[in-house]
Amino acid sequence: MSARPARGGGRWVTVPPERLHPWIDGFAARHGPFSASGDERVVRLLAGDGAVAELHVPFPPMTPPGPPHVTRLVAHAGRERRVGVFLVRLGGYAAGVFHGGALVASKVGSRLVQGRTAAGGWSQQRFARRRRNQAAQVFDDAVGTAVRVLTPYLGELDAVVLGGDRRAVDALRPDRRLAPLLALEAEPFLVVPDPRLAVLRDTPALFRAVRVRVIDPSA
Repeated sequence: MSARPARGGGRWVTVPPERLHPWIDGFAARHGPFSASGDERVVRLLAGDGAVAELHVPFPPMTPPGPPHVTRLVAHAGRERRVGVFLVRLGGYAAGVFHGGALVASKVGSRLVQGRTAAGGWSQQRFARRRRNQAAQVFDDAVGTAVRVLTPYLGELDAVVLGGDRRAVDALRPDRRLAPLLALEAEPFLVVPDPRLAVLRDTPALFRAVRVRVIDPSA
């Protein structure tokens, strides 16, 4: 589990689905009995001392919503899903299919994209054109890899999760080859380093986790 400050107050906590029920029990132990409310996207716990936990439903919507909210959320979060993951950065890419936390198909790749130069004049312009061409080739290879790896599982996928660098991902969204995959896009966006195989293998810890905003009682 990890925590970071939340905009607007409180803190974000990420909880693995296997630890969700114990985490909720711990919240009650720390803050007292709670009431639960919510819908298909957020379950809200209000404790006796005023503490609040907003549990964001992974892979929404949760169906059917409604009480018992906690029981339904734990069952929903713990489901084994088939999820496609597509990671892109300027110099590399990775695509994989997971069943639960197990990687069942994958492909990673990389291409050289030169860094920026301080040179001026025609030299700088030629360099900029070369860099754009290299980036375009990386993105074309990335899209082709995603299509080859993920499309055979398209009818089985519960969701597709994107990650890497947002600008790189946004640059390839218009590619029509990705349209069937982007139709299944689900949060969260995975901000990860260069998409090597080890990075890809670790992504279930990110996309399966339940994001919880905790607001402690006022002093």
